[in-house]
Amino acid sequence: MIPRILPFAAYLVFLGLADGVAWLSTALPALVSWKPTADLWLYPVKTAVVLGLLAFFWPRYDELKGRPFGSGSEALFAAGIGIAVYLAWVRMDWTWATQGEASGYDPFRAGESWGVVLAGIRLFGAAAMVPVMEELFWRSFLVRYLIASRFETVPLGTFTPFSFAATIVLFGLEHNLWLAGMAAGAAYNLVLYRTGRLWPCVLAHAVTNLALGIHVLWTAEWRWW
Repeated sequence: MIPRILPFAAYLVFLGLADGVAWLSTALPALVSWKPTADLWLYPVKTAVVLGLLAFFWPRYDELKGRPFGSGSEALFAAGIGIAVYLAWVRMDWTWATQGEASGYDPFRAGESWGVVLAGIRLFGAAAMVPVMEELFWRSFLVRYLIASRFETVPLGTFTPFSFAATIVLFGLEHNLWLAGMAAGAAYNLVLYRTGRLWPCVLAHAVTNLALGIHVLWTAEWRWW
């Protein structure tokens, strides 16, 4: 349980730190000038911490061992779902489907040279680290834990209406665009149910985040980050 929860929990702690800095900057005006710097540099620290935890626990992730895909068509299916989620995501930013304010992440606030480095870290984190960390938590742990507390005994891809609905609602509420998040959660669950494997879910999630990252860098629409 802990190997699948702790990397995700660490990620949430860093999100909380960012929110804490934002709150303190409103209460203590002296910190206002420090907030943009904290926003920029918390992400690479967060990425390093979560990657370290994933590496430490990697031998415990049995669901990521062995053959990652059943066939080439299975991988193509997962990638196609990932593209579909990206296309839906950038069209679902309706005000009523948004919670809170997304300040966005513009790495080039650190200057041209450091901006390239931070953009690369952000893209790597979103497309490589986050999909593994989140799919281990949502599609490997929680969707099975909601079926049985001894979740390892539940085969990957086991469907129940409650575990399906609960995970997509919670996955949506994790995101600023809650409706888009729910749609993404439902799509990644579909990949899990169809394949019974975790790597296709990771691939779908990675393709979504990679496409969104390329979109951000191409258009400079930092709000998506």
